[in-house]
Order: sequence, then C-alpha cells, then structure tokens
Amino acid sequence: MLRSRSLRTAAGAAAVLLALTACSSSSDDAASGDGAAAPSASALPTVTIEGVGEVAVDPAAAAKLPAATAEAGKVSVATNAPYPPFIDFVEEGNLEDFQGLDLDLVTAIAAKLGIEAPFQQQPFDGLIPGLQSGKYDAIVGGITDNAERQEVAVFVDYSASGTGILVAKGNPEGITNLTSLCGKEVAVQKATTQVGLLTDFSAAECGSSPIKVTEYPQNTDALTALLAGKAAAIAATKVTIVDIATETPDKTEIVEDPENPNGYAASPNGIGFLKSEQELATAFQAGLQSLMDDGTYMKILAKYGQEPIAIETATINANVD
Repeated sequence: MLRSRSLRTAAGAAAVLLALTACSSSSDDAASGDGAAAPSASALPTVTIEGVGEVAVDPAAAAKLPAATAEAGKVSVATNAPYPPFIDFVEEGNLEDFQGLDLDLVTAIAAKLGIEAPFQQQPFDGLIPGLQSGKYDAIVGGITDNAERQEVAVFVDYSASGTGILVAKGNPEGITNLTSLCGKEVAVQKATTQVGLLTDFSAAECGSSPIKVTEYPQNTDALTALLAGKAAAIAATKVTIVDIATETPDKTEIVEDPENPNGYAASPNGIGFLKSEQELATAFQAGLQSLMDDGTYMKILAKYGQEPIAIETATINANVD
C-alpha cells in the first residue's frame, strides 16, 4: 500500500519555480541578474513511495507546468479499478483508496512536478467523456494509447505490453518465439486479442503445421491445462504472463524473445489528457523522464514485477495502430 507525505507547500513551490524561470532562461542568468537563485532540491517537498523511496521535485520539469496547474497545486486523476497490477482498491468495498503501479507512478510524476494527484473511481467507458466534460484533469489505469482515443486525448506513454508466452518450468518444448508455436497446442483465454493474433500468425507463417489454439474461460484454466501437459504454452498479455510467472515460479517461466521484449504487437499504455492540454501533458512527460533518468521508474515497475513492460524513453502518442 502506498503512503505519501502531504504536499501542502507544493503549489507555492511550483509557483516559485515558474516565477524564477520566467525571469531567466538559465541559473547563470538568474545569478547575474537580481541575485535570486533557484531553491535547492533539498528545500522542496518530497513524497515517499512505499517500497520505492523518496521522490523529490525536479525544478526543470516543474517549470513546464501550466501556470494554472502550478497555482492549483494538483491534477485530478480518474481511474477504473480493479485492474491489477495497474490499479486496485486497498480493500474491497472502499472505492476511495487505491493502490497499484499506476498510482505509484502518477504520484511520483506529480512529486517531480511539485503537485498532488488525487485519484477517483470512474466507470471505464466514462473515463474519456468525463475528461471531455472537465470532471477531472487526467485518466489512467492500464489504458491503451490508440488512434481512436487520440481523437480527443493526448497520452503520455509509460509502458508497452503485447502478447507474451508462458511455458512449463524448464521449457520442455524448447519454445523461443511465435514460430516455435507452429504445430503445438497453445492455451489462451476465450475472446482475447491472442486468439486472433495466433490464428493470423499461424495462417501466414506455419504452413502445414498450424498452431492449435485452444480457448479457455479464464487464464487460470489455461494455466491448469499447461501444468497438466495439455498445452505446450499459454499466450496472454505480457502483464498477465508476468503475474502468472511471479505466482508460480517453481512451475512456469516466461519465454523472452529479444526482438520483442515487451511482447508481440506491443501497444503503449498512457496517462491521458485533453488534446487542448498539451502543455500539461508535456510537463508530465518531463516528470516521467526524470523518474526514468534517476532510476525511480524501474524501481516502481520492479515493485510489481513488471520490468518487462518498461520503455526506454517517455513518449507522447506512441500508438502502433
């Protein structure tokens, strides 16, 4: 569970940073002007992410915030829980307290910017309409950044996840990539993206040794089939594969394809803002990049065992469709 120190002075800190940068384009200019100097990082508020550590304000990133956001001292965020490991409730029945990778990451980005980021629960299909109506400032929760959503929103991408492959411990079938699945039985959850991906790949690449795709009601059923020897592998989203492997380390292992580290047909997940809030999105991109640069980003992913969905650089609207 995440515990954060309150940023009661965050708005003031961000406003000071904006005022300083408005007067000068560099610290050297500030020193040679009226003698004012940017506050040291140690003088600004910090947030502590449980299991990760302290996150301090990055003055350069904070300076990118729109003036109105800096003055308000917060960005309100809507999400749709439960969708672990991205977002979940702290306890069942409590719809106000959250935990998860996305909560930690957005809280850390906000800390880099010197602001707060309170979360609220919303139905998934109401996230973008609520964003459009001004009900909140941002949306997050394992949301895929795609072309359709970009018609109304701009996304700061923080991870990418495609289809992953899980096999029995020791990889008895010697599976190394999608081509290795030709002629084998693969368990998938019914009606998922993986059904179409494997079917299309099989038709195009496997010739007379097609992949036998067997659908199961849930991924837990697919796991049972794998462990019983009824399937050579499981195909699911990389996030799901990582979760299953983490829970069954003595029974399963992930097939890592160096050419597709985030999984096959990987799509980015992003934090969404209105298209008209490009400046705010750019500030969040800078905050995220700061977390990547100082190692906090990978610490947050590692907390949830999700290093495989990491990306190297904070991007905006990096959809693949």
